[in-house]
Amino acid sequence: MTDSDVLLDVRGLRTAFHTREGAWPAVDGVDLQVRRGEIVGLVGESGSGKSVTGFSLIGLIDPPGEVVEGQIRFDGRELRGMSETDLRALRGNDIAMIFQDPLMTLNPVLTVGEQMREAIFTHFPRTSRADADARCCEALAMVGIPSPESRLKAYPHEFSGGMRQRVAIAIAMLNQPRLIIADEPTTALDVTIQGQILYQMQRLCRAHGTALIWITHDLGVVAELADRVAVMYAGRIVETGTVEEVLSAPRHPYTRGLLDSMPATAEPGERLSQIDGMAPSLAGREAGCAFRPRCPRAQARCAEQSPEPVSEDGRSYRCFFPLAAEVAASVTAGTLPPVARSV
Repeated sequence: MTDSDVLLDVRGLRTAFHTREGAWPAVDGVDLQVRRGEIVGLVGESGSGKSVTGFSLIGLIDPPGEVVEGQIRFDGRELRGMSETDLRALRGNDIAMIFQDPLMTLNPVLTVGEQMREAIFTHFPRTSRADADARCCEALAMVGIPSPESRLKAYPHEFSGGMRQRVAIAIAMLNQPRLIIADEPTTALDVTIQGQILYQMQRLCRAHGTALIWITHDLGVVAELADRVAVMYAGRIVETGTVEEVLSAPRHPYTRGLLDSMPATAEPGERLSQIDGMAPSLAGREAGCAFRPRCPRAQARCAEQSPEPVSEDGRSYRCFFPLAAEVAASVTAGTLPPVARSV
């Protein structure tokens, strides 16, 4: 990966929440790179720090949270320390975010058209009303909303949940941003609508050269959508690589556990596998590897120090005792549950 290929370069990102008991790290030294036009899946259990990472990247962490350390470079520009005015100019234009709940994007008392036009006029105030409406209709049509002209006059409550999410995606794509951060936007949708939205997102990103960070807990979605995957646990990225590499031959025991927990890995009627224990609390973390209490491969060394990232053939992982490739390769992306698509 050359420097010119990298759109987003995150190094040593740390985000903490300040409490009476001290600062609790939700993101603890994250390194992440995203190429231009690349789709990266950020995956892990609830509480692993995925959403906080996404919010940290574009300055949406509110007190008592704070980005306390690290570098966030977008197309060569450092975002940490950037003024709020400059960040607002960046958000929605160069970087867009799609939230898990579309009502975090949509204002219930404004029509869809008013909200979409506002997204255009904020960054391009000289755009005419006719041109703005044309762009809005084109964006709605791209995400599969029929009769977009009439839909511009509708209010969010007149749309179904899946349609509202499509509108949120259309707003994110309006100004053709170079990077979209999507925070589990299809979690609450049924599998058919989820599949349609995933297909459209992938198609739109390819057509416009837009990079995408897709935050999810669903490895089946990652297998269908992403080019590369970053697996996150306890505020740290524990494994990265291409989707094929990570899903077919995981090196970290946590990744292996996530794959084994997928329904596709069990025979009909067989009890599903699970990772014993729970993700660690932000407060009072023990020394050593955060995954040690749940890891079947843990040894004494794991309790003494935290493993540093190991790079290997373009992949990286944090583990003193990684799975050997020949042992790990028992689940492939092709065996994960397919996601329904609409063509």
